[in-house]
Amino acid sequence: MGSICRRAAAAALTAVAMSLTTPASADEGMWLLTSPPTATLKAKYGFEPSNAWLEHVQKSAVRFSTGGSGSLVSPDGLVMTNHHVGSDMLAKLSTPTSRLLETGFYARTKADELKCPDLELNVLWSIEDVTESVTGVVTEGMSSADANTARRKQMARIEGESQEKTGLLSQVVTLYQGGRYHLYRYRRYTDVRLVFAPEKAIAYFGGDASNFEYPRYDLDCCFFRIYENDKPLKAEHYLNWSKGSKEGDLALVAGHPGSTRRLFTTEHLKFLRDVENPTSLRYLWRAEVKLNNFRQRSPEQAHIGEEDYFGVTNSRKFYTGQIDGLQDPRLMARKAQAEQALRSAVAKNPQWQAEWGDAWEQIAKAEAGRRDWHARYYALSRGGPSGALFAAARDIVRLADELPKASGDRLREYRDSNLDSVYLELYSPAPVYEALEIEKLASGLAYLAETLGGDDPIVVAALAGVSPRDRAAELVKGSSLKDIEARKSLVAGGAAAVRASRDPMIQLALALDPESRAMRTRFENEVEAVERENYAKIAAAKFAIEGEKNYPDATFTLRLAFGPIKGYSDESEGTVEAYTTIGGAFRLAKERHGEADFELPQSWVTHKADLDMSTPFNFICTADIIGGNSGSPVVNTAGEVIGLIFDGNIHSLTAGVIYDDTKGRAVSVDSRVIIEALRKIYGAGTLADEIVKR
Repeated sequence: MGSICRRAAAAALTAVAMSLTTPASADEGMWLLTSPPTATLKAKYGFEPSNAWLEHVQKSAVRFSTGGSGSLVSPDGLVMTNHHVGSDMLAKLSTPTSRLLETGFYARTKADELKCPDLELNVLWSIEDVTESVTGVVTEGMSSADANTARRKQMARIEGESQEKTGLLSQVVTLYQGGRYHLYRYRRYTDVRLVFAPEKAIAYFGGDASNFEYPRYDLDCCFFRIYENDKPLKAEHYLNWSKGSKEGDLALVAGHPGSTRRLFTTEHLKFLRDVENPTSLRYLWRAEVKLNNFRQRSPEQAHIGEEDYFGVTNSRKFYTGQIDGLQDPRLMARKAQAEQALRSAVAKNPQWQAEWGDAWEQIAKAEAGRRDWHARYYALSRGGPSGALFAAARDIVRLADELPKASGDRLREYRDSNLDSVYLELYSPAPVYEALEIEKLASGLAYLAETLGGDDPIVVAALAGVSPRDRAAELVKGSSLKDIEARKSLVAGGAAAVRASRDPMIQLALALDPESRAMRTRFENEVEAVERENYAKIAAAKFAIEGEKNYPDATFTLRLAFGPIKGYSDESEGTVEAYTTIGGAFRLAKERHGEADFELPQSWVTHKADLDMSTPFNFICTADIIGGNSGSPVVNTAGEVIGLIFDGNIHSLTAGVIYDDTKGRAVSVDSRVIIEALRKIYGAGTLADEIVKR
């Protein structure tokens, strides 16, 4: 579409295009592996990734269902990721006498590897552009809502046919906010076993005070193994280990960045700045205080609340950094300037203006329209009742309603292509802690009442005449859903069994679900549908001017990022070197002696004399990453592991809306410290040999 006009207008729009594309000096981009920045890599770094290189990296990369990334690093299915990506499994595999987060874990033989209760790993196997198939079902005269419904049904049909034909997990991914649709097919693995994790004290050395800071000294790594037919996976693709890196080397990151908003219009960004992100942040601040109070009541509660508390504090810092960026008039001015350049280019071409010119106003109207009801939508979709038991009840209630429908008519998460993942989590044997369940449910019920008001009918129904805490205790103690067989029985019984159930948690889910669904439908019809239709127009405009060699916003799907290993200078921080060393960790521990988060584990103290203090520990590079990239492998041009992404520094927290490599950096565990620690501290020479292929 628009190819003739594009050729005619190309010369006149050269200056505009240059103002909209990535600056030549920056290594910006979370690139599709089907459309890598080959010209930039070749021009700046003399590296041209071949199709074979890209396929190898793609099929060595792993996506974690817990929300992170990883990579295959041995022919026997060994997977590397971050400790904090694997920590959910460490918590679930712990017992009162075996606290794996505190002590760490090493399986000396494969027989000792611990099977994870509900972890799913995905390896992207093939990609197909299905844009024409998805968009072709939209006919002239359809409303935005009807068009959105038609696209969703078509996506479900494509996924179902693909899954039936190939046996692979099939997901249609929306790119460029609706400008393109790609079918991703994954190999799916659910027999995953824990192999190694260090103590949290060294994986998260420096604690909350050091989160998003640099220099860092964290062994934030964890190893799992994929099994197939009860035997270690014979991996067709896996990454070899490097001999290390040096400052200036090109670092390439293959991972699954979660979500960015860089293609959003300025009015959409203002909604994030003024409404959406502040709402999320208020909820997170509240949850953080509640969970911290819970953890302080006893050592046992400190243990069982640790994972939730870490997740909340990490999210709170992320949103704080993003809001700081959105509240910076200079950042917003940059976004507005780029948007105006694009709109001006469209306005100069009558055909483009007729096809795409109203997109920005339509999005602005949709964002303005939801300001009055976003708080209610958030309270019923994310901020209200929570916990494993309520999540199970909600799934059971919705499965009863959704399963009788055709796959394309269901809520997206209950389509046929997603059901195996739903059941894996719903029937997880992971422990359920009553005290934590009561705390989370009470907090969610109180948030619901605070947001909607105590006399709101949905609040009255949820509380059933008692306080949030008393109600939470009644619900948790009275629920049978702690028993997996009870969950299975209700799902098998369908709507009749669910409606007849006297389980109080099921009854709560039934009471909340109608309005929760109604608010979701309103969002999908009034906001999502409008955004999808009009961002597709904006994407078409950008394609017409820039061509298609650009990257879409992150969608928790596989991307390639890159940049040199490089320090930076800052007025307050001085010169920040690219690498830290093991010796630096011991010096910092001595300087901060007595502070709990800066105490090295006893294993490190005991083996201090065995260690090479000059071994690189963490390093920074300019690669463009965000949440979801945690656990991504960092490789060199040979495709060999040089590091493991685990964080970004404080200057990178605006990356959700804009990239800036002046001081923003991705932080990685160096490959050399992993091997040094395995051999000299943890007695894990066998594992180290498997990794370095000796």
